[in-house]
Amino acid sequence: MTNSTACPAPMAATSNGIFQDSKPLDYALPLLIVQICLVVVVTRFLAFLLKPMRQPRVIAEIIGGILLGPSALGRYTPYLDAVFPKRSLTVLDTLANIGLLYFLFLVGLELDPRSIRRTGKKALGIAIAGITFPFVLGIGASFVLRHTISKGVSGPPFLVFMGVALSITAFPVLARILAELKLLTTDVGRMAMSAAAVNDVAAWILLALAIALSSSGKSPLISLWVLLLGIAFVTFAVAIVRPALGWMARRCADGEPVKEIYICATLTLVLAMGFVTDMIGIHALFGAFIVGLIVPKDGPFAGVLVEKIEDLVSGLFLPLYFVSSGLKTNVATIEGGLSWALLVLVIFTACFGKIVGTFVVSLLCKLPFREAFALGLLMNTKGLVELIVLNIGKDRKVLNDQTFAIFVLMALFTTFITTPLVTAFYKPARKSAPYKHRTIQRKNPDSQLRILACLHSVRNVPTIINLIEASRGTRSRRPVCVYAMHLMELSERPSAILMVHKARNNGLPSWNRVRADADQIVVAFEAYQQLSSVSVRPMTAISDLADIHEDICASAEQKRAAIIILPYHKHQRFDGMLEPGATGFHAVNVKVLENAPCSVGILVDRGLGGTTQVTASEVAHSIAVFFFGGPDDREALAYGIRMVEHPGISLTVVRFLVEVPLLARRGSVRIAVDADERSEDEDFLADCKGKLLSSDSIIYLEKEVTGKADILPVIKEHSRCDLILVGRSARTEALADRTDSPELGPVGSLLASSEFPINASVLVVQQYNQMVNAASSSEDMVDTPRSVAYDSESESIHNNRTK
Repeated sequence: MTNSTACPAPMAATSNGIFQDSKPLDYALPLLIVQICLVVVVTRFLAFLLKPMRQPRVIAEIIGGILLGPSALGRYTPYLDAVFPKRSLTVLDTLANIGLLYFLFLVGLELDPRSIRRTGKKALGIAIAGITFPFVLGIGASFVLRHTISKGVSGPPFLVFMGVALSITAFPVLARILAELKLLTTDVGRMAMSAAAVNDVAAWILLALAIALSSSGKSPLISLWVLLLGIAFVTFAVAIVRPALGWMARRCADGEPVKEIYICATLTLVLAMGFVTDMIGIHALFGAFIVGLIVPKDGPFAGVLVEKIEDLVSGLFLPLYFVSSGLKTNVATIEGGLSWALLVLVIFTACFGKIVGTFVVSLLCKLPFREAFALGLLMNTKGLVELIVLNIGKDRKVLNDQTFAIFVLMALFTTFITTPLVTAFYKPARKSAPYKHRTIQRKNPDSQLRILACLHSVRNVPTIINLIEASRGTRSRRPVCVYAMHLMELSERPSAILMVHKARNNGLPSWNRVRADADQIVVAFEAYQQLSSVSVRPMTAISDLADIHEDICASAEQKRAAIIILPYHKHQRFDGMLEPGATGFHAVNVKVLENAPCSVGILVDRGLGGTTQVTASEVAHSIAVFFFGGPDDREALAYGIRMVEHPGISLTVVRFLVEVPLLARRGSVRIAVDADERSEDEDFLADCKGKLLSSDSIIYLEKEVTGKADILPVIKEHSRCDLILVGRSARTEALADRTDSPELGPVGSLLASSEFPINASVLVVQQYNQMVNAASSSEDMVDTPRSVAYDSESESIHNNRTK
């Protein structure tokens, strides 16, 4: 009887259940479910732990893959045999590669070939240097590895794989790091994004070359045939497939759903093109990437494709690729002084090549020293494409276990150090130029009013435009200048990178110089600007909601805004009640109130002027101002007086009078106004009374009140209007029995509560406090350095601020 090694039997798909003596982990489907759940839980938990360190999620996924593999938990053999048995790896790898196939399709969607063609000479030179120098050093390091731990491998493929592995810059990872560090609008950020986009495409070309050279055929002509067929494939994709995709994209109109047949056809095309490139011999991933690259980026088609598959691919399938890579990574193979010395050599070569190569060329392009060094650090970012290169090299027997582990650790280390090093070395600490008009209440009412109006979505556009129309007045004064900032949350989704890519082209935060297709917010404000004398500049802020208030406050400072308008975090339902929207925006409003460099207004939107924009000739709004006293009420009244200059607006001012001192008894209004504040109120009202009493559009009333019971009927009586202006810190006790929005103050929280139903929109105003802001600004100069450069000719803003 001859001894032979029997192949393990293939796993059945589903089990019969534990009650029929079946072990679920011995069957393919339940085992795969356990593997997916384990991978997602581990990687998301690590991402949660690394978030305070501001590391991209790819770091958590790489570490999670290594921990689940033979380097850590896999050392316990029963665990490895139970959860990741060898006979299950084929199914795991297949599903991981399907997910990777579609993820690379999404990566192709992120890149716009037109923006690459528009890359400036500086960015192109930096990109070429960032590829060439580390590529050459990688080839040099490959000779050392071939004579030590990689003996016997084929020479040319190993040289190319080494060069590609060291010269890659991860475009998606870099985009998230730049957004996290608030560097997207800086010269460094724009240069890094442009260079990384060129680098990404060049890396795929080099990878195709490396795969062609690594073909295992006996004749050297096979590699040449693979390369020529790869070029023919790209030509076919551009000449034949791209027009077909363009035809589908043109048939997808804005505001209409994309036909399901187009989505299905495109996703099937990704698989088919992957099959063709796999048949050629340059890996299926290359075909998927090319399809994503040639999909038209105009119109809703590309966005809908991303929306359909991004969560499933990036959330469930992609982490499987990292664990598949982690199962091939055994850090224990790096043993002995020589192996660790080679790890240091590879890390040094990768960092030195990228950083020094980029740094030197940046200096030759006349970039400042600090910006050039920061650019070098940013271009040293690795990511998923690095792991793809390494896995293909290992599958092609170009990289052995030890070399593979060394390069995985190199990719992990270089990406991990990027954020802390950039934060440490790139800290501009110049303060913005001071400006005078930080409030609406001012000595010279004819000076230009600058407003920073924030929006959460298209839902906010009509009311904001109608509020701006009411704010412009008609007197012969300088026109109102409005910066309309669309607040967008930065996430780990591929669609976030599409937003970042768009922001890179248009400036962030900055207005869109080029009209963006399918951007309804930009289109609406451009249309309004053409029909009015108001200068409106749409902007986009893409950041984590935890710190997007910094973008808002910094933009207000840079744009020299007098007031920031924030949407209330609740929106109106069809029945008129207010329901919470995104919970994160509630905290954003509170932080802006605390840190704003100018006045702030929180707008409770109940449909000011209806759901559409009202033209100037059709404006017919009634506005009420409830004046209790104090700086915030004075600011609200100043805003109301400005609005009533519009011929279509009528204003009712209700002043609540209370005898001072007032007895502090239960149920009474407690208005503790010191002598100075009361004197300022009287002086301000004395200045305004000429306008209040002489205009036919203004009704001025004084109501004597003794308590909440007197105030509520007065407010209810005058709430049958379109807009109510109130001060945040009105001199009164709480009027609502309970509120979940104390930041609106006693009157504002009442008008926004469900227990006091009204149809009027409400603007709660907080006046800029110079003393409070001066104190917080001095703290910012110590703890949060920032740089603001204001170009008066083009009004382009560079927010070079790191946390």
